[in-house]
Amino acid sequence: MASSTLHLFFFLALLLPSTLTTATRDTCATAAPDGSDDLSIIPVNARCSPFAANPTSTSVMDTVLHMASADSHRLIYLSSLVADRPNRTSVPVASANQLLHTGNYVVRARLGTPPQLMFMVLDTSNDAVWLPCSGCSGCSTAATAAYFNPNSSSTYSTVSCSTAQCTQARGLTCPSSSPSSPSVCSFNQSYGGDSSFSASLVQDTLTLASDVISNFSFGCINSASGNSLPPQGLMGLGRGPTSLISQTTSLYSGVFSYCLPSFRSFYFSGSLKLGPTGQPRSIRYTPLLRSSHRPSLYYVNLTGVSVGPTQVPVDLTYLTFDSNSGAGTIIDSGTVITRFVQPVYEAIRDEFRKQVKGPFSTLGAFDTCFAADSDNLAPKVTLHMTSLDLKLPMENTLIHSSAGTLACLSMAGIPLNANAVLNVIANLQQQNLRILFDVPNSRLGIATEACN
Repeated sequence: MASSTLHLFFFLALLLPSTLTTATRDTCATAAPDGSDDLSIIPVNARCSPFAANPTSTSVMDTVLHMASADSHRLIYLSSLVADRPNRTSVPVASANQLLHTGNYVVRARLGTPPQLMFMVLDTSNDAVWLPCSGCSGCSTAATAAYFNPNSSSTYSTVSCSTAQCTQARGLTCPSSSPSSPSVCSFNQSYGGDSSFSASLVQDTLTLASDVISNFSFGCINSASGNSLPPQGLMGLGRGPTSLISQTTSLYSGVFSYCLPSFRSFYFSGSLKLGPTGQPRSIRYTPLLRSSHRPSLYYVNLTGVSVGPTQVPVDLTYLTFDSNSGAGTIIDSGTVITRFVQPVYEAIRDEFRKQVKGPFSTLGAFDTCFAADSDNLAPKVTLHMTSLDLKLPMENTLIHSSAGTLACLSMAGIPLNANAVLNVIANLQQQNLRILFDVPNSRLGIATEACN
């Protein structure tokens, strides 16, 4: 008996230091083993996000329903991304709908010298990079720590109205004739009906993990009116000239990938990888397509959809990519649930219902909800693309109520007030997958990965 007690004592003594180390380690620490920041992708409602709500206040289902309620605005924004006139390119600050409806995932970045920690929303369908700056009149006071302070940076500078970079911008408020001392490049934007903001185009040092990028251009928001301006900055990953990818071509070669963690992952994060180094070797590719009508968006050639063993019969005109009209299918990080044009969605939904026991009910954006004890009968959904078949994991196909009694097909049709020709593969269906964008080679790679 004494011997057993002694052995137990030594076992607990060995275990205790490890237990204490684990308990006191900060899981939200930004430092990587080499002392640099990591490039974790954090769900905006997760523990490591400064914008997280009380995790016990809402269920995963409620969180997704709340975020998905903004999808209709997001889809209207996406359909508005028509090609600019030849003498104008993307604005260095986000448009109204973008400002309101993209805050699903954030990544840590540092701006200035010394570096200031910022949490910026990732958006593959936007070319803008912007931040609310300290002293902003009318900006949200809910997350003052998220403001960038230009006065604290020794490498901060403004962009003058006389530069070609400024003349590309929309909403310009520069004088028509150049004064002896060039004015700061400034913009006015309106959004949301009763809201507006003004911003300046500025430059400073951007630090991502251990990479230091000098003279990085972004919009510095200095005044706003209305109640909709979010506290996060925006990191656009689109193909336009002001995006992160375009400004860092010499460093990252136009290649990036992300792995989005599940919205269930309150304590975990995914990752953003920039540049060709460290990307997965075992990965399947499909061509990336470019629309002259919507050049910033990342299109793929969706050729069909299967539900279980059945390929759903759909009119291919609803799937066919058309560069001139912008019709087709995009992959987007800012939309929550995958949306299909209504005839395609209805065909998918009807086939899904055939293979699952009803009755079915509606909950928010989801119109195919059923008793969760039938989810073992739920078929997998496969998205067929050129040279690639993406069989969605069940966690990317169904979403469950907090009580576990209800399961819903986590897809929907395009709302009637949005563009009826654009299908969107959204972030809920991308979770726990490595999504690789190889812009120079016009290809998109997808590989299974546990992002959490």
